[in-house]
Amino acid sequence: MTAVAALGSSPSAAPSSTGDAKPTSKPKSRASTKGPYYVDFRARTAASYGHAFVWYGKTSERKVEVAGLHPAGDLLPYMLGHLTWVPAETGASYGDLDVQYLTANYRVYLSEPDAKRVFAYIKELQASSKFWNAETNNCTSFVGKIAAYMGLKTPFHLIFPEQYINDLKEMNGGRQTVQLVSE
Repeated sequence: MTAVAALGSSPSAAPSSTGDAKPTSKPKSRASTKGPYYVDFRARTAASYGHAFVWYGKTSERKVEVAGLHPAGDLLPYMLGHLTWVPAETGASYGDLDVQYLTANYRVYLSEPDAKRVFAYIKELQASSKFWNAETNNCTSFVGKIAAYMGLKTPFHLIFPEQYINDLKEMNGGRQTVQLVSE
């Protein structure tokens, strides 16, 4: 399920850094070609080692959609998920909408046609992600699938979420735009 929430400020005012087939991407020639849509890869604090997720939407709107992979439930599923597969949820989790918990973010802008494709992919990924496991199918692997679909280089998923998002940004040169290759 996708969570949609109204924020106190627009997503574009939030702290900003700048399927089967995986589209490749190429940087646009100028920063002025930023699209009106975005995917913001984010990390936040948590009781354990943190959490990675994405905000996505349209820069001119105050609402934001949230997608991330986390165990369904509280402490017990989280602990068991370090040993076996546990049921997962893919919408917003506690703290995802609170900027005071933010530890890292990397925002990438898209045109409307590219955003439609990426947003559809995110919804498909949410629908197909039924289980969480700390080692194999966790929050960083989830956001990594989205980044890879967008043609971004991705780090290995078994690192802390804050480091994952910072490495994602660094590996892609902090680039602010993505343009998918036509299918």
